[in-house]
Amino acid sequence: MSPKLAVRVFAGIAWFALAGSAFAQSVILPTPRLLTTMPMGAQVGTTVEVAITGENLEDVTELQFSTPKLTAKPKLGSDGKPEANKFLVTAAADAPVGVHDARFVSRLGVSSARAFTVSKLAEVTRAKPNASLETALELRLNSVCNATMTARAVDFYSFTGAKGQRVAIECATAGVDSKLTPVLIVADGEGRDLVVNRTSGLLDFTPPADGKYFVKVHSLTFKGGAEHFYRLALQDVAAGAPLPRHATTRSVSSFSWNPAADFGIAKATEAEPNNAHAQAQKITLPCDLSGSFFPAADVDTFEFTAKKGEVWWIEVASERLGLPTDPFVLVQRVEKDGDKEKLTDVAELTDIPPPMKPSSNGYSYDGPPYDAGSADVLAKLEIKEDGLYRLQLRDLFGGTRSEAANIYRLVIRPAAPDFALAAWAIHFELRNGDRNAQSKPIALRPGGTMAFDVVVIRRDGFAGDIELGMENLPAGVTAAALKIPAGQSQGKLLITASEKAPRSAGVAKIFGRAQINGATVTRPVQLASMAWPVRDATGEIPKPRLLADVPISVTDAEGAPITIAPRENKVWEAKLGEKLTIPLALTWRGEFSGTTLKLRADGAGFTGAKTPDVALKAPTAELVLDLATLKPAPGEHTIALYSGYVAKYRHNPAAVLLAEAAQKKADAEAAAVAAEAKKLAAEVTAAPAEKRAAVEATAKATEEKLKSAEAAKAEAAKRMKAATDAAAPKDIADIVVSEPIRVRVLPADKK
Repeated sequence: MSPKLAVRVFAGIAWFALAGSAFAQSVILPTPRLLTTMPMGAQVGTTVEVAITGENLEDVTELQFSTPKLTAKPKLGSDGKPEANKFLVTAAADAPVGVHDARFVSRLGVSSARAFTVSKLAEVTRAKPNASLETALELRLNSVCNATMTARAVDFYSFTGAKGQRVAIECATAGVDSKLTPVLIVADGEGRDLVVNRTSGLLDFTPPADGKYFVKVHSLTFKGGAEHFYRLALQDVAAGAPLPRHATTRSVSSFSWNPAADFGIAKATEAEPNNAHAQAQKITLPCDLSGSFFPAADVDTFEFTAKKGEVWWIEVASERLGLPTDPFVLVQRVEKDGDKEKLTDVAELTDIPPPMKPSSNGYSYDGPPYDAGSADVLAKLEIKEDGLYRLQLRDLFGGTRSEAANIYRLVIRPAAPDFALAAWAIHFELRNGDRNAQSKPIALRPGGTMAFDVVVIRRDGFAGDIELGMENLPAGVTAAALKIPAGQSQGKLLITASEKAPRSAGVAKIFGRAQINGATVTRPVQLASMAWPVRDATGEIPKPRLLADVPISVTDAEGAPITIAPRENKVWEAKLGEKLTIPLALTWRGEFSGTTLKLRADGAGFTGAKTPDVALKAPTAELVLDLATLKPAPGEHTIALYSGYVAKYRHNPAAVLLAEAAQKKADAEAAAVAAEAKKLAAEVTAAPAEKRAAVEATAKATEEKLKSAEAAKAEAAKRMKAATDAAAPKDIADIVVSEPIRVRVLPADKK
């Protein structure tokens, strides 16, 4: 690599310069990643064969799901042995309909997640190409087809439609983790286009006559391949009924809204017409209203009275419901003079700001790849004067769209202080412009610590401390949190596997706890991850989403390259104004590039600490905290040290030994068969005429056996080369995070 390759870690806290030789910009130690499943779903009460693809798929033992109502077992071949990366997945009769997370467990632990859908529709998987009218795959109504988009082509399907029968046609993509941006077309029996949708992948179609119709699907940019999969659903729908939509994964922004939220307010619905001021819908506060941004350019207007000194919190949920909307609220005071009205703007309410500064353009390296803010509304309205007020609600994107499915929920309530939390694993990006936004499951190596950013959306004025924690951890795994201090929006969670932690896989829970109005309130921390690993965002924008649960594992295949820990597992204590020296122990596993680790500190009140530069392979170091300079608040603190490093990583060297043994065995078997074939060839020549036919038959069978043995020998050599190439040392950059360091700061002596 270049003399100074800067690596940003801890989502914008600091940059590190790493020294070394030529560097291939490979980041993050190998991690299991589930990339595709085919099919991508199952009907309740059925069993389907599912094939998976991914990264670091060695020694896959399980396919798991975020619901116990989905189970999998390996598919066995004719020889009774499991077929590689194929499973029989059963959806129980009472399996919850919707999107769940699938992941595999392999040599390196639990993988990243991929969406897997449970539906009540009959499931079909396309088995052969259908890129023409003649090869169109016929689909029945109330079924869903799983397929992969054909590159630079159009996929054709057909169905039989009845005049006046309403049909909902949906091509589910982004909501099920696909990279496909679909164009959906319905054509007549001759293939002539009737209706087209290039935005939402949804068509509401009523056949004008009985007959055969075609559905055409293609990528907006005609891309295709394994990552561009889709689920095409055809359903008959009653006239006037809402269109059914495919379930989707949840965006990171949605963590700040609880769809089941109940504020103890009677629910009501928006009543049209209410666009004009004269048509304003009369409401009383508090209120909980459901409505929709429909038709195009819809402006819903509500009118209420309020008194001076009242404080109301206004919240709109729409974008957080997974919809492509951008709600905007305008509140005006209304003064009447006969037939005339004077309107005075009181408040303009728009986006929920992100807890962390986002990237300026959503994907460049100048900000974190996770934007936890939202286009929805959550803001305070203070009433300055008694009187009549009008609230207008619109979708800033709704000027040309006429989608009844773009719904919203408007809640106006007294303060109900609360908080919502989300977290994601920290990894670094290269400063040369690559957005290395990669899914990073909690797949721990013994002796390693993973760090997580935890962010909070504070609701209705809550500003207190939030203590973070984790439970249901595997044996040998501990978690410590750098709490989110009062008034701040970000904290850290550290998850550590001890050096002797056994191999395991399970599901944990992360939570935040705070005091609100004298009561202890506990809220879940929702985990976020990248839907796809993105190594270069010049061609692809990262797409993070929330996970359904918190899978966690420990591997026994290899340890963490570096472990940094305090020499003693205790609370280190000193008085404010003193210096506190904490001896550190470092364990090095493997080879590294560069000369030093440039350590940095994190933790409220300690980010400015002077930290040591540690020589590579040094077994010890000292952290000296100058409490007079740092001036942390008295009390207990948790801090962590971190640094970028470059390891000479050898991928699965054990596979080389196995491949070597297999190659030696194949070579020996081939040599033995070759010797036997040579011997039989000589016997054929020497055999008397009456026995020659039998000897020739045996020799011929041995020649066929030799061909098989030579093929096995060649395959073993190929596997040996692949294992050797994979195990060759490669520079991989990553971050090392220390085990938590606990410090108790005592008040200074009184003078």
